[in-house]
Amino acid sequence: MREATFAVLDAAYAAGVRWIDVARSYGRAEEFLAGWLAERGHADLTVSSKWGYTYVGGWRMDATMHEVKEHSAGVFSRQWTESRSLLGNAINLYQVHSLTVDSPLFTDEALQRALAALSDDGVRVGFSTSGPRQSEVIRRAFELEVAGRPVFSAVQSTWNLLEPSAGPALAEAHAAGNLVLVKETLANGRLVVNPPPAITRLARRYGVGADAVAIAAVLAQPWADTVLIGPSSPQQLAANLAANGVDLPRGELAALRPLAEPPERYWDRRSSLQWQ
Repeated sequence: MREATFAVLDAAYAAGVRWIDVARSYGRAEEFLAGWLAERGHADLTVSSKWGYTYVGGWRMDATMHEVKEHSAGVFSRQWTESRSLLGNAINLYQVHSLTVDSPLFTDEALQRALAALSDDGVRVGFSTSGPRQSEVIRRAFELEVAGRPVFSAVQSTWNLLEPSAGPALAEAHAAGNLVLVKETLANGRLVVNPPPAITRLARRYGVGADAVAIAAVLAQPWADTVLIGPSSPQQLAANLAANGVDLPRGELAALRPLAEPPERYWDRRSSLQWQ
């Protein structure tokens, strides 16, 4: 796994990718990234990580539970120490993992102060979102302040052709000067494994895969500062990066809008997907 990870990272760096996103709960992602950085010596990368989930799956696909979520000051302190011990000063952005409307973070002033303190050390503070109420979470989180200063200056949200509901809130965040990262650009593989006919037709027209078309649709959003992908091989990476050569005009983007699903349906479907 380590060798496969290094191969993808090497190919990504050679292709010009300069942003790497990991998380405490992504298995050994931080460890592998730290080893790769130490061996390669690259100093021109932006690294973001996330806290709030603990991986407990034990590398078993049939595990009863894969992750445990807890947004508390104690977990933040422990996981920040773990992240920092592996990646040191390489971390540029540290994010609350999957902030939702029911997160205790919204009423935990001690946790808010602890997060805001990262900014004093030069680490940007952000949050990621999931679920059908992403827009509400985005707007509410950016209202949080400590001593008159915003707690957050970055957000990482799901936006893809099947689930674009957070778009207006992300546009507002971007316009206010916050950094916007987009995740799950391929809808956890749904836009690639069995792509809708509208995407297949465009893929044939541009001579690329369905993944490139789906990613190009995200790149076309003016508020999307950083678009994340998750290739598992150099070949998959190359197919994803072909999106850079696909410039979808307004008419084609408009033709893809009917693919959008009601957020509740999308997230219900997502929760039923098997871990692979």
